Amino acid sequence: MLGTRIKEYRQERQLSLSELAARAEVAKSYLSSIERNVKTNPSIQFLQKISDELNVSILKLLYGETDEEWIELARAAQQAGISKQWLREYIEFEEWRQGDR
Repeated sequence: MLGTRIKEYRQERQLSLSELAARAEVAKSYLSSIERNVKTNPSIQFLQKISDELNVSILKLLYGETDEEWIELARAAQQAGISKQWLREYIEFEEWRQGDR
């Protein structure tokens, strides 16, 4: 969960809850509630402040470790004009095709 990942990154960087809150200029009590997964839907501004201070991407905070190569590939596909719908249909086709082997 998001709060658990924030706490893990904070602890890896040997920051206390108070230190991270002060550096990110967020309320300590709110950060604590996020880390304890009491609150689960922080604003993008909150996530940006925390990710900047922890020096990790927002994607890593939200989803954990990601394969950066896949993310770059998805960006390149999007810039090339490949739609999500086309990609979904292609994946479905490949799954169907491989099932016929």
